[in-house]
Amino acid sequence: MTEEAGGIARERRSYPKGVRRRRQILESAIALFAQRGVDRASLRTVGEAIGVSHTALRHYFSSRDELLVEVYRTHEALSFSDTQAAAGAPVGESAVGEMVEAAERNRSIPGLVELYATLTTDALQEEHAVTREFVRMRFRSLRETLAARIESGQRAGRIAPDIDPGDAAALVIAASDGLQIQWLLDPGAVDVGRSLSILERLLPGDPGFPARR
Repeated sequence: MTEEAGGIARERRSYPKGVRRRRQILESAIALFAQRGVDRASLRTVGEAIGVSHTALRHYFSSRDELLVEVYRTHEALSFSDTQAAAGAPVGESAVGEMVEAAERNRSIPGLVELYATLTTDALQEEHAVTREFVRMRFRSLRETLAARIESGQRAGRIAPDIDPGDAAALVIAASDGLQIQWLLDPGAVDVGRSLSILERLLPGDPGFPARR
């Protein structure tokens, strides 16, 4: 075996370990942010809090923005997977129901709601290019998903046909995000799920689809 081939073979053998280590770091960071919130976290302070050296953390994440984005992306994927496993059915019986369920999951993890709010704020600043692209694409994907649910309701005759699905999807997202910020600032005064359910009158789901709370 040539030296180059041997190097490739070693890299392949070590790759799964690197993937596992990266996943462990992300899960530790998720737990950290869920408990403490973002609180101006830097790579160095996050590494110290989860017991990972700054050098090791930089090996997996080149910047604070990349770490925060990957933490939120992983958290969201894990939450979606857990909800599907528990429900045994697709998540969200309607466009509004999708957001209500997310709000219910978020009640126990205000720190990660704060992380999301930080990401959306950072995305408005040009120097946060990684965050801007993540948030922009997330909004686009979510609008498409919710618009498809609204179109399904229109075909079934449950939702008025003159409502633009894209506009309605954007409205649902805006309402959900705005309500969650209000909830972070004054939890006792705002019930995100209950407030969002008002929109269900405008964009009702399938009455035969059991609601999950």
